[in-house]
Amino acid sequence: MVAIRRRQSRRALARLGGVTGQVFDILDAIEGGGPATVTSVAQALGVDQPRASKLVAAAVETGWVCRQADQGDGRRSVLVLTEAGQAAVEQAHRSRQAVFAEAMTAWREEERTEFARLLARFVKGLPG
Repeated sequence: MVAIRRRQSRRALARLGGVTGQVFDILDAIEGGGPATVTSVAQALGVDQPRASKLVAAAVETGWVCRQADQGDGRRSVLVLTEAGQAAVEQAHRSRQAVFAEAMTAWREEERTEFARLLARFVKGLPG
């Protein structure tokens, strides 16, 4: 599992998709669902607020994220992927899928199905 994690980290996969690792971390956290804020990004990435603020600022500067006023609380803003940000996420996902597909080219369909089933079961059993 450690070897898989090292070889297929978000940063390594993001480089294949032309997205820098830190900005991809932000895009990934925002895409995760629900309204995204600097606080939720900090929690998702396991960093402190100042670090999350800098990362979000970089994502905004690239044009992949924009800040919008929170309709429920005018004191805060929510982070939203722009069209360019969504395209970058989709490109990174395509790159990730291509890497995995290439790694399994010699696998039979039954093996792929069984692997997917077992991996889903494994992920479901993870804490948190």
